[in-house]
Amino acid sequence: MIEDDAPVFVISVAAELSGMHPQTLRQYDRLGLVTPGRAGGGGRRYSSRDVALLREVQRLSQEEGVNLAGVKRIIDLENQVMALTERVTELVTELGEARNALATAQTAAVASLRRDLVPLRDSALVVWKPGRR
Repeated sequence: MIEDDAPVFVISVAAELSGMHPQTLRQYDRLGLVTPGRAGGGGRRYSSRDVALLREVQRLSQEEGVNLAGVKRIIDLENQVMALTERVTELVTELGEARNALATAQTAAVASLRRDLVPLRDSALVVWKPGRR
């Protein structure tokens, strides 16, 4: 099975799959809308994900009336959202691991206390010192 990111399509195939002219793909590459991989000789190689992105660029520009600068901004923002979503997932996992480690440490700390000491939770200790009369 070929991965979505594998650069396998030459420009003519990618143009046909996306329903565009190869010159349009070259223009989109120059504008940074789609960045295909490069073959050893420098030829563009498009992945399935690139072809899907080309179709989305075409849809936004033709059906939604967004200019190419707007399309680039939309793509950049979608990529940022994806990256931030992945980072949030990583942080949630790290937080869960930290909470588990804290719970384990607390359990170990309570177990190591001397039997004649009683741990206080959610309590306040007030020290009273009588004043002189």
